Amino acid sequence: QVQLVESGGGWVQAGGSLRLSCTASTSGKDFVDTALGWFRQAPGKQREFLAAISWRDLTIYNEEAVEGRFTISRTNAKSMVFLQMDRLKPEDTAVYYCAARPWYSSRQSSDYADWGQGTQVTVSA
Repeated sequence: QVQLVESGGGWVQAGGSLRLSCTASTSGKDFVDTALGWFRQAPGKQREFLAAISWRDLTIYNEEAVEGRFTISRTNAKSMVFLQMDRLKPEDTAVYYCAARPWYSSRQSSDYADWGQGTQVTVSA
């Protein structure tokens, strides 16, 4: 089981940027062999896939949601994954979660066994 802790959320005006971080409890090869995803959930809505990065650094995105504004990356040396969010909009307001699964990325939240507690992102108009 991987413990995940998100940080970097907060309040930002529309058009601004935030960089979310997620630190995993695993390290070394255990972290290298992990795929990590970012999801979000707004009040009254289902959890939504945003981006994921595989153990081989292959990335996938929900382009309809991110519209080329978000970038996922990872640093294995620090067991961290990041989500750089630019040109934020009020509709990006949600709780953002990182999640982990072995090896390969997935767009399905049910494929991820381990989740962080989430970090709130609020974008004002």
